[in-house]
Parts: sequence; structure tokens; C-alpha cells
Amino acid sequence: AMISAGIEQGLKPEVADALTRQTLLGASVMLSSSRKDPAVLRRQVTSPGGTTAAGLSVFRRAGFMGLISQVIDAASRRSRELDQIL
Repeated sequence: AMISAGIEQGLKPEVADALTRQTLLGASVMLSSSRKDPAVLRRQVTSPGGTTAAGLSVFRRAGFMGLISQVIDAASRRSRELDQIL
């Protein structure tokens, strides 16, 4: 979705791909190498009025946390179903 959105914003596909991969890699490395709470890390990298803050505002308005909860719930239910099959 991030790659597609970047292309829609006018980036060349290879640039959108590279930016997406680096964004995800950077966030993953930061999270895995820190003992800080993820919410603390997010606050530390979010400049007031910056691009990350703008994006997070859209996530909040769209109910992203609820969507993630639904995804985890569906995967958990399916995992329990598969466990019963095996």
C-alpha cells in the first residue's frame, strides 16, 4: 500500500519501493534495538506539525487502531481453528 501510494503521489516505482523498504527497515531496527516503549519511540521521532504527525492524524481519524485490533483478532481466531485441526 505504501509503494502504491508513493507512485500515486508521483514517485517512480523504484523510488517508492526503496523509500518504503527503508522506512520499514528503519522503524524495525529502531524498535528492535531499543528497550523503550514503542509509543515513546514514536513520540520521539514525530515532529509537531511534521509529515509523520500529519500521517498519524489520518490513521487516528480512520480508526487504524481498531482495524489493527480486528486483524489480530481474525488471525488469532484462525490460529486457534488451525490448532484444533492439527
